[in-house]
Order: sequence, then C-alpha cells, then structure tokens
Amino acid sequence: MSEVRISAEPRTEFGKGGARRTRRAGKIPAVLYGHGTEPRHIALPVREFAFAIRGGINTLLTVAMPGGDELALPKAIQRDPLKGTFEHVDLLLVRRGEKVTIELPITLTGEARPGGLVNQDLNSLTVEAEATNIPDGVEINIGDIEVGHHVSAGDVQLPAGVTLVTEPDALVVAVAAAPSAEAVEAELAGLEGEAGIEREAPQTPDSSS
Repeated sequence: MSEVRISAEPRTEFGKGGARRTRRAGKIPAVLYGHGTEPRHIALPVREFAFAIRGGINTLLTVAMPGGDELALPKAIQRDPLKGTFEHVDLLLVRRGEKVTIELPITLTGEARPGGLVNQDLNSLTVEAEATNIPDGVEINIGDIEVGHHVSAGDVQLPAGVTLVTEPDALVVAVAAAPSAEAVEAELAGLEGEAGIEREAPQTPDSSS
C-alpha cells in the first residue's frame, strides 16, 4: 500500500454554509476520529487529497496537523453525484501495527473459457489487515475457472497477514455455460410469438347484424 503525507488545518465553520465556504476555498470538509478521541473537524486540500487516493481508498495518510502528525485511513468519501467533486471525508485514526477492517477491491483478469459467461457478485472483500500493510487488492483469473464452477470468498488467495471477514461461502464470481444457438433462437421465436399475439386486434361485433 502507499503512504502519503497531506496537510490539514482545523475547521471552525460547520453546517452547510461553512462546508460550502470550505469547498469554495479549494478544501474538503473532513472529520478525524478514532481511538476514543473527540472527533476533530479539519479541512484537506482538494488537489493533495485527490493525488493521495489516486491508487485507491486504502491509502495510509500522514495527516500534518498543527499539533503534530496523525496516521489515518479514509473510511468514507462523499462525492457530488453529478459533478464528482469531493463533498466530505471521514478519516479513521490508526497506529502502526494496529489491525483494521477494510474493503479490499477485487480485480478480474484473463478471459473466460470458451462457452463461459462471467457473473461477478462481489466487487470487494471485507478483510482485516495491519493498518500500515494494507494490500492494494486481490486478483482472480477467470481463465482458471471451469465453466459451470464458481469462486467463493473463502477460495480467494489473500496476501500474507490478511484475514477474511466476509462470509467464506459468499459468492464472488461464477462462470456459467452460455446458452446454445438453438436455445437462443427458440427463446427469440417465443418472444416474437408472444408479441404477435399481443398485436392482434380485438374482434368487434358486426354492426350490420
């Protein structure tokens, strides 16, 4: 994992108005909490933070505070749903050697075997790892999965020192058999038949009778 130093300053304005003024100044409203301490409201430089997490949310931050440096992990990042800009960040205080629970991204590599269709159920695994030794993620080569088989959370090879928290039998990815051309044609014919029935005009009584 990467470790990045980022500057921070105390935030004295709160509420929606204070948050807007903080963002207009090129900073992100944030909260630093953990280890039984009172939450501290801070502001982070937008560019520094964006650079820090470019490799993923599991980035260890050395937060430079007026009273000294703090180690923290981003726990929640809120973005504007339309603009994608940072709205708010929650930072969790950690210590070197301490175990933390995080979401580990899953990346699929390779190609499915001939006749296979890939269905991914989980994009990440919940794991426990040392705060200063969090892996960037795990990879699953779907080319290693036989058609009709699947990979559960407990099957995923985790890096040393990482413990699975997700239920071991949770489905991660499955490779199903693709339907045959005959089956696809039969299904299309059935759909066309149903559509033809729906398009039939209702019979109306003959007005002349």
